[in-house]
Amino acid sequence: MFGGSLGNNMMKGMVCLVAVALVVAGSASIAAAQAAGLKKGFYKKSCPQAEDIAQKVVWKHVAGNRELAAKFLRMFFHDCFVRGCDASVLLDSPTNTAEKDAPPNLSLAGFEVIDEVKAALERACPGVVSCADIVALAARDSVSFQYGKKLWEVETGRRDGTVSSDTQALNEIPAPSSTFDILLTNFSGKGLGLQDLVVLSGGHTIGIGNCNLFSSRLFNFTGKNNPTDTDPSLNPPYAKFLQGKCRRNLQAPNDNTTVVPMDPGSSTSFDSHYFVNLKARQGMFTSDATLLTNSRAAALVDKLQDNGVFFDHFKNSIKRMGQIGVLTGASGQIRNKCNVVNS
Repeated sequence: MFGGSLGNNMMKGMVCLVAVALVVAGSASIAAAQAAGLKKGFYKKSCPQAEDIAQKVVWKHVAGNRELAAKFLRMFFHDCFVRGCDASVLLDSPTNTAEKDAPPNLSLAGFEVIDEVKAALERACPGVVSCADIVALAARDSVSFQYGKKLWEVETGRRDGTVSSDTQALNEIPAPSSTFDILLTNFSGKGLGLQDLVVLSGGHTIGIGNCNLFSSRLFNFTGKNNPTDTDPSLNPPYAKFLQGKCRRNLQAPNDNTTVVPMDPGSSTSFDSHYFVNLKARQGMFTSDATLLTNSRAAALVDKLQDNGVFFDHFKNSIKRMGQIGVLTGASGQIRNKCNVVNS
């Protein structure tokens, strides 16, 4: 970064920006074609009560466990980033090689609620509503519960995939250790842009993080055998707080039993507080903190600290995310059970 001349660095930056722009343009056109089969109220005639049935089941469970909102939002994100939004994350594998068996997905939860929604919909409208749409609806409805109204519209009409690979999940799901350039390339490859990257990161306003995913920022960060050496991009009091919570990881870096709220003081409330914390250098993961290393992303972080601005942007970004790689029309299938492909 500090080597080479200013001219060389500028040229490299221009080449990088052109490459990303080309990827975005190509991916956007593909995404548009794939999303053509989605629309608001897809089940209006075939199963008019579908969204009400799904909401009723999801709200019942979220009322007793507010942490489910973060889990369903994460499930939707992880599903869409691997093979598109096709419910492949729900499939079981007798050889433990499905997406849900990949390390990034081992902490996913809420599958039993998805199954309950599916069973209720099958009783009302057999063979009509896809598991892929159920995942999208569960994410929206669980997050919306605290406000008692739908925070965004969900386009429906997805069909279910028949392939699920743990290797693909490991390769495609953005890692919490990712730098900004890696994240932007990953999002661009899905037809999403810089704004979507920053806005969707705001989903970290709810949920928890495992210490093993960020403890490298807390202990011996520079590799000089100093256990109190922390990532300088962390707010020092916040770093000390995390060190206290993650003490076990000093001796056992891979220990995944300890969890910490991603948005301290607001971990079950979906709001813009994540960006307030991020601005104060209290982003838990490297993938959070790195948003401040890009001027455009950092400017967005400033704007998104306002609840109204965040909600307006989030509903648009998650709509775009929900269009990634969708199967529509005659592609895929409508699974009878969400965890198995139809025989």
